[in-house]
Amino acid sequence: MAIYGFIGAGNMGGALATALAKTVDGSKIYLSDSNSTRVASLCETLGASAIDNVTAASTADYLFLGVKPQMMGEMLKGIAPTLAARTSPIVLVSMAAGLTTKTIQDMASGDYPVIRIMPNMPCAIGEGMILYCTTEHVTDAQLATFLSDMQGAGVLTALPEALIDAGSAVSGCGPAFVDLFIEALADGGVRCGLPRDKALLLAAQTTLGAAKLVLEDGRHPGELKDAVCSPGGTTIEGVRVLEEGAFRAATMDAVIAAYEKTLSLKSK
Repeated sequence: MAIYGFIGAGNMGGALATALAKTVDGSKIYLSDSNSTRVASLCETLGASAIDNVTAASTADYLFLGVKPQMMGEMLKGIAPTLAARTSPIVLVSMAAGLTTKTIQDMASGDYPVIRIMPNMPCAIGEGMILYCTTEHVTDAQLATFLSDMQGAGVLTALPEALIDAGSAVSGCGPAFVDLFIEALADGGVRCGLPRDKALLLAAQTTLGAAKLVLEDGRHPGELKDAVCSPGGTTIEGVRVLEEGAFRAATMDAVIAAYEKTLSLKSK
């Protein structure tokens, strides 16, 4: 069984480690993070072990790089001698926005196999979306093991690296946009007299159900929307108000803004 190391166990790193623990024994998961309290809590929950960066780099078969993009270069510089001294294969797994696989290799000072992933927070509950691409150095066996062990996170789909940033603007940033919608939907219910807890339940479950229907029904979301909008009815009246507020245009603009921000990280 492969050994997985995490350098950085914050929100996203912790979510991925939690998902991994559904298919991989906790004894095969090693966590390193500057926040010792957070690591200790996560290790206790997952049955994982707390280690330092160098130990993670020397031990793991797959090393998740969960630090912020602006910190990646310094972190990889610190473990580069350890990576170079290894006699067994290692795959670097990067989740840093805006950093290409080639950039990760350059920062690590070696042509290491790299799997670049763009996950989202629902990975922690097995309903995530993980985009991935690989360098040519990643073997079929290494990729197959990774995909199998990470299946507890949700759906994994390959994209050309040139499209990873665009995909991340939808699936990586999207949960925050959806959370805003759920909150607003619930606020509307509260305004109409619903208790807050009931309004949130209705809004969240409705969003979940609508999303699953899109995935499982096969019809275009526009067609599903039309099916709910009776002539002269309540739903079409609400749709009219959303359109007056440029709901779809604002959503598109949010995705584009997130994408352009990601591109700007590459130039820094």
